Amino acid sequence: MSKPVLVIKFGTASITHKSGELNEAVLQEIARQVAILHQDYHIVLVSSGAVGAGKGFIKEYKGTITERKAAAAIGNPLLLAKYTNYFSQYDIAIAQSLCERQHFANRNQFLQLKETYQELWDNGIIPIANENDVVSNLELKFSDNDELATLIATGFGASALLLCTSVGGLLDDQKQIIRFVEQIDEKVLGFVDTDKSALGLGGMVSKLNYTRLATRMGIKVVIFGMNKPNGIIEAVAEKIGTVFAPQEASLTARQKWLGSGSIISGNVVIDAGAVEALNKRKSLLAVGITEVDGEFERGEVFEILDQATNVIAIARARESSLVIAQNLKTQNFEVANADEIVLL
Repeated sequence: MSKPVLVIKFGTASITHKSGELNEAVLQEIARQVAILHQDYHIVLVSSGAVGAGKGFIKEYKGTITERKAAAAIGNPLLLAKYTNYFSQYDIAIAQSLCERQHFANRNQFLQLKETYQELWDNGIIPIANENDVVSNLELKFSDNDELATLIATGFGASALLLCTSVGGLLDDQKQIIRFVEQIDEKVLGFVDTDKSALGLGGMVSKLNYTRLATRMGIKVVIFGMNKPNGIIEAVAEKIGTVFAPQEASLTARQKWLGSGSIISGNVVIDAGAVEALNKRKSLLAVGITEVDGEFERGEVFEILDQATNVIAIARARESSLVIAQNLKTQNFEVANADEIVLL
């Protein structure tokens, strides 16, 4: 039987000093603990830190887009060299995987990525993923590596997604780590400190948004920290950090890809009757739509919102937004087939 997939994401603040220099003691611990887990899991590491590692080489660095791209170009080989050094002590080879958003939005490209990772795993090699900052299209960038880690976890059907953070978990209003979350609701979101780290792009809001997506796809998520002995191993065992329970999800691999990897091109608002129909796994008909927003073509993916503008599903369009808008009163006009609608 194939090993379960484990995706572990390390943010910039988790593996660098405040100055931006790589924290080699942490990298050494990552290699040691992952080498142990490597025996039982197919592992993907999603590692930030390239920009932090490279920005010291840019004169009068101010953090502009161009400077960040240049810093990433410098920092990526530095980061990979460190990982290579520490993993080699356990006779484990690592591979660099620089990803772009369209690799997940295009089904064929995603399947090629999946096959490549499988080949690496078959040969005992651990892929280390990061965004290809140097060439990524500004309009199609990952929001941060939390998104990249989530897309890999959902697309590969991971058993667990681990998100490493400097605070060690989700904190309550007493600044204590909440050990278990059944469902991310308004109360849980209310605990979030909206400040983000000085070095990274994301924060706890980002982590919770992508945690909610992953758990809805049936994946357990643990937000943890490296400030505890054997932090990664303990997080896998649910002994530290905040554990977010996976929801029941009877989705095909293609539906999981559709629900997580697609680039959204627009949205429609539907009435209560259409919401009820979708919950009964029916197709979306034009008569249930009250509003069409944005422009999308046939075959592109759009969001489905209820009357309170909550995103309740995503779907692949059978017609363009223009044609849909022209047929809102047309009976039995199918906008999206039930097989290509993913409830969120």
